[in-house]
Amino acid sequence: MQAATVSHSSHESTRWEASPFDLEAYLERIGYRGALTPSRETLRALQRAHLAAVPFENLDIVTGGEIRLDLANLEDKLVRRRRGGYCHEQNLLFATVLDRLGFQVMGRGARMLVGEPAHQITAVAHTLLVVRVAGRDWLVDVGVGYVGPREPVPIEAGVEVRHGRWEYRLERSPIGLWLLRHRRHDGWFNIYQFGDAPYYRADAENHNYHVSHHPDSPFVRRIVAQHNGATERLGLTDLELTVVRPGASPERRELEVAELPDVLRESFGLTLSSEQEGNLLRRAETLAEVSSGERRDV
Repeated sequence: MQAATVSHSSHESTRWEASPFDLEAYLERIGYRGALTPSRETLRALQRAHLAAVPFENLDIVTGGEIRLDLANLEDKLVRRRRGGYCHEQNLLFATVLDRLGFQVMGRGARMLVGEPAHQITAVAHTLLVVRVAGRDWLVDVGVGYVGPREPVPIEAGVEVRHGRWEYRLERSPIGLWLLRHRRHDGWFNIYQFGDAPYYRADAENHNYHVSHHPDSPFVRRIVAQHNGATERLGLTDLELTVVRPGASPERRELEVAELPDVLRESFGLTLSSEQEGNLLRRAETLAEVSSGERRDV
């Protein structure tokens, strides 16, 4: 790995926070020891290492905490405390890392589809990145859970890429936006669509507040943890654990409430404080009671 002096680079971007940042600690967190030159190869390797180490999760929200996007809080949570986060947290942190290394990084806002048809108009609520390397733009997203790409995707209409055995396609949607699709066992799945308009930290802050407080937000209503693995992807939604492998139907298992802390620790690498764990178990017990009552009513 190159000398760690790059963590104190004088390069600053108008888009990303210029506060002090411990790049060495971040690289240790994701287990990265490769090159740090701003190349496509470095970008690809960093994205894969980040996804291997940092899970997607909303546990602060469902245990009574707040999601803060300033760099100091992101560094403390995702790096020092070795937690995960959702799109606004992960992509802002990753953008800061890339920016410090000399990459040209631009934010974009996406309209999540999650399987809905591409003509469906949904609100902008997702933060993603566009990184320019050697004159070419690449879609980079480390914050879209276990359906997201594991490597940069060239922003070109009709391009199809394979990340190991996972397949992705980028095309133009019926409303003229870029449409990211993922091939599942049952065909192409629409993830989200996005345009070319600039997107800044202030936009992410606004969307972050909405999705972490609105009562209809899935991140307010559900327990969520996901891991985007190279050969296996894991998703926890409330007390249902899903395992997805390339080309195969998902495998699902209902968890007992008492299993939850061990599953989070062993499958997702997430260890909560005793207070958070207690709050999470109480939340899960309520979910289990509601589910049991619904089954009795059927």
